[in-house]
Amino acid sequence: MMVERTRPLRICLVASAGGHLSQLLKLSKSWAGHDTFCITTKEMVKERLGEHGNAYFVGECNRHHPLRVVAVLARCAKIIFREKPHVVISTGAAAGCICCFLAKLLRASVIWVDSIANVERVSLSGRIVRHIADLFLVQWPDLADRYKNAEFVGSVL
Repeated sequence: MMVERTRPLRICLVASAGGHLSQLLKLSKSWAGHDTFCITTKEMVKERLGEHGNAYFVGECNRHHPLRVVAVLARCAKIIFREKPHVVISTGAAAGCICCFLAKLLRASVIWVDSIANVERVSLSGRIVRHIADLFLVQWPDLADRYKNAEFVGSVL
């Protein structure tokens, strides 16, 4: 039995500023008509996000700077637990990974689109998120063959 939704989905769009965000925004038709908000790493991209709901900026982090990871984790947790998304769509990197795990605690669905720049291997964040993602997309057919639960449906160009 299919249950019909009467309200739009609450979708969290999360990507690091730069190439990750550019790839994510190329998918904007997929969330048209839904209630969206954005999480990214740098405020300088605020204008690009205006049509996609509230924009939050959490700062950059990576595994080489554990204190920054803790700070970004705290900022992301505050946003995710306040906004309560039904779905998270991310193209990475670290902030996207963090938000996917936090949203999964709220039983949100997770959609990960690994970057087209990852030709030979899925990104570190992608390898971590792959285990909890409801849909894990790669942009190279060979990667879909190599990683369990990874799907190739085309590239975001």
